[in-house]
Amino acid sequence: MNYLLALAFLTLPAAAQPRPPLDLQAHRGGRGMMPENTIPAMRRALALGATTLEMDAAISQDKQVLLSHDPFLNADFVYRPDGQSLTKEEGKALKIYSLPYAAIQRYDVGSHGNPKFPQQQKLLTYKPLLAEVIDSAEAYARRTHRAAPYYNIETKTTPAGDGTNHPAPEEFVRLLLAVIAQKGIQNRVIIQSFDPRTLEVVHRTQPRLRTALLVDNPDGLEENLQRLSFRPSIYSPQYKLVTPALVQACHRQHLLVIPWTVNLATELAQLIELQVDGLITDYPNLVPKK
Repeated sequence: MNYLLALAFLTLPAAAQPRPPLDLQAHRGGRGMMPENTIPAMRRALALGATTLEMDAAISQDKQVLLSHDPFLNADFVYRPDGQSLTKEEGKALKIYSLPYAAIQRYDVGSHGNPKFPQQQKLLTYKPLLAEVIDSAEAYARRTHRAAPYYNIETKTTPAGDGTNHPAPEEFVRLLLAVIAQKGIQNRVIIQSFDPRTLEVVHRTQPRLRTALLVDNPDGLEENLQRLSFRPSIYSPQYKLVTPALVQACHRQHLLVIPWTVNLATELAQLIELQVDGLITDYPNLVPKK
């Protein structure tokens, strides 16, 4: 989706507002169908019509920016380089921030699937570098004559995890933005987080980058926005928190509304009727095409 167009749309008088295209975001690349946060997932998502690739960023011991939702190797779907399974305790002890990327890359994250997503295709793959994901997605879009994708990148940080699960926000954001600048995708990227600290660093250092505040609490729009010193581009609540009043309130304040993570066709259709600006889903194939 063209976010500049969408933001301009929000400033038009109500009678003059055509609906902008819905931004279809493939959650972790569409983990309902492919191994999460992997290159094959991102390519499949683009083939299914996703406009934005949603993903999670983590930092390795040697300061490489890679894709991983968990700060450790999740034994639900990660297997050792020799093909053996991990116990949950073993997996949690293998922290991303304590391992060099070369070691992380050797673990298999797709051959055995994910028991939570029985439709997920099983294939041998690994946790990729963010730079590698961008290169692959850009090349795939060019080769298949698709529009260049957008990227919604979540900073997986918490105050409790500073220095153990990840670097402190300043360093995390610096490493992430360096990759984004190197790849020249600043106009097609969103930085999202539940952690206001990383969004503050992004806004202070690169104020023109789009940001999204992730929300999983019932505190309401105004109270959540008060956690930031600036107005983000996007308000991104858990989808069950979305109401007609919330969508209207966000649009009055020129905020896009992109809820997460909705996976039932009926609920996807209901949210589209509420005129949300985008949807984050594990199943991009379920979103009706117009």
